Amino acid sequence: MSQQAQERDLAAVIGLEVHVQLETDTKIFCGCSTDTADAEPNTHTCPVCLGLPGALPVLNEAAVEAAVKLGKAIDADIPERTRFHRKNYFYPDLPKGFQITQYDAPVCQDGELDVTVGDERRTIGIERAHLEEDPGSLRHVGGSIDTADYTLVDYNRAGTPLMEVVTDPDFRSADEVRAFLAKLTDVLEYLGVFDAERDGSLRVDANISMVDAAAFDDDGDLGEETLESANRTEVKNISSHRAAEKALSYEITRQRNQIQRGREVEQETRHWDEARGITVSMRSKEAEKDYRYFREADIPPLEVSDWKERVPIPELPDARRERFREEYDLGAETASKLTSRKEVADLFEAMAEQYDPGLAATWVADNILGELNYRDLDVADVADRFGEFERLIELVAEDEITAKNAEEVVLRAMLDEGREPDEVVEREGLGKTTGGEVQAAVEAAVEENPEAVEDYHSGEDGALNFLVGQVMARTGGSADPGQVNELLREELG
Repeated sequence: MSQQAQERDLAAVIGLEVHVQLETDTKIFCGCSTDTADAEPNTHTCPVCLGLPGALPVLNEAAVEAAVKLGKAIDADIPERTRFHRKNYFYPDLPKGFQITQYDAPVCQDGELDVTVGDERRTIGIERAHLEEDPGSLRHVGGSIDTADYTLVDYNRAGTPLMEVVTDPDFRSADEVRAFLAKLTDVLEYLGVFDAERDGSLRVDANISMVDAAAFDDDGDLGEETLESANRTEVKNISSHRAAEKALSYEITRQRNQIQRGREVEQETRHWDEARGITVSMRSKEAEKDYRYFREADIPPLEVSDWKERVPIPELPDARRERFREEYDLGAETASKLTSRKEVADLFEAMAEQYDPGLAATWVADNILGELNYRDLDVADVADRFGEFERLIELVAEDEITAKNAEEVVLRAMLDEGREPDEVVEREGLGKTTGGEVQAAVEAAVEENPEAVEDYHSGEDGALNFLVGQVMARTGGSADPGQVNELLREELG
């Protein structure tokens, strides 16, 4: 091993190809349903998505609208005309022997997406986003792709609309990639064109090269010559944000070790083995010419120049975050939590219209999301119970139960037992005590704890808190702590 190889200061250059399943009722070129979650294998198929001779594709308008929405969200150029090509390669889950995709005229070109990593805000260039059909899916029986006894093919997924988002090689670390995928997912969900809960709805291929750190200019950019000369490894089969971070961290370390030992990194395609946490070699990396692109004669060019004006998009996460800060006077961290998911933002706004925005923000951003995270639940898991959460906040806002009981008893029982808030309040006897009952409890606490009273008059800070605790215990926690504090001070005065 040479001393020069040992001492090389290396940096990663990463670009992504993110395959996003679009939420449409039917497939991109036929009328088969895309709702295949609980379907038996190979039951949502037809001559078109099976690639049978003589079957002709018909383009799904909803898929094009979804692509245009994403193009507007990433500020991409949408051309006057877009067209489809055939990408030729053989793979068991590709029934036609080619994939209908877009080549030299994608529906979205030259976009960008801002992401925040730590305290740094970066702009990631998006070279293109194009429409294509999803292949089928493979199930490896008895092991992973390289150890399975045999492999089964299910064509239910074949023909599901895909949007492939291709970034510039702007990433320098695995955590930047994870931040970008989270942001892209947020935008897609806000647009209403993507369901993160659907199995296999987002899949990532990553291209990684290692270059000398000194090759970057002052702006952190690389010259085309450096990029062209670097051997590029593609890692496939990445199916989540977390898996992308793990796979890229592993691959960066593997390549760095290869180079530091004086070995050349091969240009190849590797498979991310989730179970073993490693990448394994699949095949040599194909070049563009290997796919033998030619135009899809059965789908005419599509005029899309006016779609950008015709297809509206909703308020996006960044804009909504800034509006929350200004309109509701929220801090940056709270606004970020509340806009992390569209469902969360919608829940907060529904509550902020009826109750104090500060109270609504605390309950949604801290209490509800905190309890969900503790139970490893997603907001989508309780989307059908948002009305119950609104009722719980109403109970607090109307001063019918204490905030402490609402959070520590009612909310937890709602999540753990599936009960409604009023049911828990009645069962636990959590309705607030009347003023007379609280006053009686205050007088009893003062009478029964003369030492604490003496300590209070001597200026000991903890004495009042002790007496508040005694009153709360007498009232079963149903008294308002602020009211108890005031009544105690009056009694002790």
